Amino acid sequence: MPHPIWFERPVHPDLSGLVGPEVEMLGPGSGADPFAGIEGARGVMASTLAYGPEVMDRAGLLLVIARTGIGYDQVDLEAATRRGIAVCNTPDAPTVSTAEHTIALLLAVTKNVVGAAAALAGAAGGYYTTHRALELEGKTLGLVGFGRIARRVAQAAAGLGMKVTAYDPLVPAAEFFVDRASDLDELARQADVISIHVPLTPDTRHLFDRRRLRSMRPGSVLVNTSRGAVVDHGALLEVLQSGHLWGAALDVTDPEPLPPDHPLLHRSDVVITPHVASGTAEGRQRIFTTALAQVLAVLNGGRPDHLVNAEVWAQRRGKAYHR
Repeated sequence: MPHPIWFERPVHPDLSGLVGPEVEMLGPGSGADPFAGIEGARGVMASTLAYGPEVMDRAGLLLVIARTGIGYDQVDLEAATRRGIAVCNTPDAPTVSTAEHTIALLLAVTKNVVGAAAALAGAAGGYYTTHRALELEGKTLGLVGFGRIARRVAQAAAGLGMKVTAYDPLVPAAEFFVDRASDLDELARQADVISIHVPLTPDTRHLFDRRRLRSMRPGSVLVNTSRGAVVDHGALLEVLQSGHLWGAALDVTDPEPLPPDHPLLHRSDVVITPHVASGTAEGRQRIFTTALAQVLAVLNGGRPDHLVNAEVWAQRRGKAYHR
């Protein structure tokens, strides 16, 4: 008998061939009920929906939730652990694509790609004399967080001739191959561009609030490809309107997506993409296959490689699901 696995999103046509006969595909839900069909699931391929106690109780047979990405802030870990549900993520899979997208956003905002394209489309004329852009060589890139993605961004930025410094209190000093800032405020004062690479936790929510955004170097740039709520969007709009920052580039927002009338979407000094940094053909495949492998490992009685709530495994011994 195949394993009943509920898929939050429709499986992309390019990935459907990766779902083998050992999988019974359930879901996705509908607009009226986004979790329709989850009741019979033993595993879940999760994306953007929130998985709290009510959903877990509704899916009473559930043994594993695999996030198709790095962040797992939408999964209630405590509730999952109490119910013996393994929670997994795919920390390596989005690295290359997300790092490349970060550099693309950095270049787009500092080279004023959006403004130049709009000027051309509007036949504004005087393009060269009115163009507003920055050269990156010799500028300082400040990385907030120094995990997999940030380290790859650091390497690419160094190739552009940028100086790189980073702040991450959770990473041992020996693992830094760039300058290491002693605290976040020091980083904000030093950097010409700040790029955020931290998970969303109670401690990082609005990490970049009005005070910290104001503490950034005048004329600097903010890039965020982590989680939208790490940045206070109201405060960001204020500092942009005041001229304190040169611009901002975001792949993640709060809420997500932003409503069409949100003022950040209509500024020429802001570039916003709809949380698609990892959405390359290669990135999608790595994320999908890794997440599915985590689910199947648990349902076949094995310990997954990327178990977030490790304490659940002691509870699970001897309780593996068998087809």
